[in-house]
Amino acid sequence: WSAVVWLVAYDKRVEKWPLMDNPLPTLAISSSYLLFLWLGPKYMENREPFQLKKTLIFYNFSMVIFNVFICKELFLAARAAGYSYICQSVDYSDDPNEVRIAAALWWYFVSKGVEYLDTVFFILRKKFNQVSFLHVYHHCSMFTLWWIGIKWVAGGQSFFGAHMNAAIHVLMYLYYGLASFGPKIQKYLWWKKYLTVIQMVQFHVTIGHTALSLYMDCEFPHWMHYALICYALTFIALFANFYYQTYRRTPRQPREPKAAKALSNNGVSNGLSKGLGNGAGVVVVGKVEAKERSSAVENGNGRRKRKGRAKRD
Repeated sequence: WSAVVWLVAYDKRVEKWPLMDNPLPTLAISSSYLLFLWLGPKYMENREPFQLKKTLIFYNFSMVIFNVFICKELFLAARAAGYSYICQSVDYSDDPNEVRIAAALWWYFVSKGVEYLDTVFFILRKKFNQVSFLHVYHHCSMFTLWWIGIKWVAGGQSFFGAHMNAAIHVLMYLYYGLASFGPKIQKYLWWKKYLTVIQMVQFHVTIGHTALSLYMDCEFPHWMHYALICYALTFIALFANFYYQTYRRTPRQPREPKAAKALSNNGVSNGLSKGLGNGAGVVVVGKVEAKERSSAVENGNGRRKRKGRAKRD
């Protein structure tokens, strides 16, 4: 019964805001995104990749500004409303500060839809290896699930995670924006792997903050708290695997060819394969072949045939 009451008691302040009347527009956008994941690579299969350098520079720095705006709005409005970073219930009143927080969270939700362009640009540039399960899961789930957050809890505890994530995305899109300028700038971007570390720290902080709220019996839907903890755990597992595969795992060394291995076992230097490239190994091979030809001219009783002068025709 409480679940039914909760479903009916959605936030009336956001009811008329774009995309918030019902979930169908959000689901349609997410479905179109998944459809493009299937059709996009097929379309690009026999085409040259787009460069999109200027587009990427503009897009990434626009996302930096967008996330700075969200951070600023959440910080200033939460401070003016006297928000607690430990336990904060949702205030559904028309208080200007509360409406400002709800609006900032709505813009945060919209930013997750805009981030679908990350994947679009990867596919148009034929960077298919970048479109991993983690990438798709992160983008699709964030936009879709945050519709629920805005519809029912556009304030209170919701501001903490959005504020932290938007701040991290400022750093992330700043990195991507600088990297878009090309190799001259990329060689100075040594801090890429630390973005992954910061994201993993973010999910640990989210779990700790949510568990504390449950312990304090904070006035916030408890099922959302439990769902958030499970959701954060999936990201910790996926990002940890990504970090290990990208920065920790030692690349597998190619196997030595059987022929080269056999020659090595027979006393031939392991540098033979390299020597063949510059002529050094030809001497060794030539000596082996000469010895074989010399043995071939011997007769059955072990004596070598005499070589006479060649007859003239």
